[in-house]
Amino acid sequence: MQQVIERHDLHSGRNLDKTNQPQSVELQLENTTCTLLSKEIVEKTHELRKMKGEELQGLNVDELQELEQLLHASLGRVSKTKNEIFIKEISALKWKRDKMMDENQQLRQMENLLNVEAHLLGQGQPSELVTNICSSADPPHQDLHTSDTSLRLGLPYPHD
Repeated sequence: MQQVIERHDLHSGRNLDKTNQPQSVELQLENTTCTLLSKEIVEKTHELRKMKGEELQGLNVDELQELEQLLHASLGRVSKTKNEIFIKEISALKWKRDKMMDENQQLRQMENLLNVEAHLLGQGQPSELVTNICSSADPPHQDLHTSDTSLRLGLPYPHD
């Protein structure tokens, strides 16, 4: 029984020795890094609050002027970026406008062609011509190209 107690004491003593040993180098480095990062977080949070204008008390005139210059420079960068975005959007809108103007010009040319064909056929206005062509049971004359014109226009078929 005495031997068992001695062995227990011996093992317990070893465990105590292990817990009393200094921390490993890796653990010390980790703790140091954690401490440095915590300090940096506190500093950056304080700096952010100053930039937001929340913690200005205790700053002297020079620090306030430095903060003002920093904010002015930041505002300039924000304005520049905003203007660049506006310029891109304006360019895109101009491109769309030009495309729509081209399409509009093409539609006018097609309308003029229809007016000429309607005049030559004596059918009145182009809309009447298209309606007559689309609703007639007889196929249009192939030599007049009227069906080809209505197909090129992509005009809707009138539904009754």
